[in-house]
Amino acid sequence: MADSSLALQGSFAATPQTPFRDPTAESPVAKWTLISIAIAFLALILFMPLVAVFSEALRRGWQVALASIVEADAVAAMQLTLIVAVIAVPLNLVFGVAAAWSIAKFEFKGKAFLITLIDLPFSVSPVIAGLVYILLFGAGSYLGPVLNSWGLQILFAVPGVVLATIFVTFPFIARELIPLMQDQGTGDEEAAISLGANGWQTFWNVTLPNIKWGLLYGVLLCNARAMGEFGAVSVVSGRLRGETITMPLQVEILYNEYNFVAAFAVASLLALLALVTLVLKTVLERVYGRDHGARH
Repeated sequence: MADSSLALQGSFAATPQTPFRDPTAESPVAKWTLISIAIAFLALILFMPLVAVFSEALRRGWQVALASIVEADAVAAMQLTLIVAVIAVPLNLVFGVAAAWSIAKFEFKGKAFLITLIDLPFSVSPVIAGLVYILLFGAGSYLGPVLNSWGLQILFAVPGVVLATIFVTFPFIARELIPLMQDQGTGDEEAAISLGANGWQTFWNVTLPNIKWGLLYGVLLCNARAMGEFGAVSVVSGRLRGETITMPLQVEILYNEYNFVAAFAVASLLALLALVTLVLKTVLERVYGRDHGARH
């Protein structure tokens, strides 16, 4: 037995040792090849279209671009876009916090089904969402004529645009908060309640500080999508100039009229919104990372 043990040790000693290799390290050729592919793809898909939008908007000079932006229909489209965002985002904020709180803090039958419903706008085409509102509030429906008799017009009016935008954007805040609140658990809230805090005090002083960065991040994404929504709004708006036209619809109308400079001038505002959203997203991620690291 001792001889076999000595022989086994000798065989391992005779085997040459494999040098240690960091599993996360790659050769310089592979690393720079992957980086070059990523940069080329981003330049082709993202950077070049953005440059094309701004260059086309300024093709005849910034004076012409500015005149296109301050034109009456364009101003009305921007105003409606802001109004829709101001209404839709706070409503989605309330819904998102309530849904995330319910799913993360409580156990109940149908939780998985509720999560599926929250994710529904991610899988349903916005055009289909608009058609659903046509079925609900159209002239051939039951609700449409009743609401019209009360002086409430949903379709081809601002309420329809708001409802379509809410449907498309309501998952953003909820889906941002649900995993965050599930990861945090219920320990902090239970400790606050055991110390005598009521429900509002617990939410305001314990839950909200813990989710503030995720909440801001969700609001930011929700606002960006609300201002840029096209499909659902296009179906329910009726495309009434100066009344139900948002900025994305204004871009399409101007482009179809071969007014390319004005179309790209308005589109450049939406592109600027996307860039600002990206910058704020990066800032929030860094601030949240520092705050999260400091607390741990």
